[in-house]
Amino acid sequence: MLMLAGIVLLHITTIILLLVATIDSAWWVTDTMTTDLWGRWDQTDSGWHYTHLKDFPDELLQTAQATSVLACIFAILALFVFVAQLFTLPKGQRFTFTGVLQLIACLCIMIAPSVYTAKFQGTAKVGGFGHSYVLAWISFVFSLLLAITYLILRKKSE
Repeated sequence: MLMLAGIVLLHITTIILLLVATIDSAWWVTDTMTTDLWGRWDQTDSGWHYTHLKDFPDELLQTAQATSVLACIFAILALFVFVAQLFTLPKGQRFTFTGVLQLIACLCIMIAPSVYTAKFQGTAKVGGFGHSYVLAWISFVFSLLLAITYLILRKKSE
């Protein structure tokens, strides 16, 4: 029972980290600018102003956005499938479907920051990666651990 609670807690933590990484505007940070998957915030005398990411290729930007959103969707779906399989899966069976969904989420998590790193911030000389970027990679590790756990885990036969 304790292991089950730990798995669910890790899964919920991963989903929260993914949502923060996808929504928050701190993938690339300088003193006067923050950039995320959706836009750029520039600081001026009157405050922060939002602008579109017009310097980046649309196809690559949409790839990073789509895979980030898909990672959130697949991770949430995997949690619901896991809970459903707890009640419907025959004893002794593996949580394979949940593991596959979590593995797809893991792949999507890996693609978004990889594309962002290679194509968007590879040539930037000023600034650094923000906390949202770091959270995306942390959620990748958590998601990979969950996928492996689900693929190995069997429903306990009492």
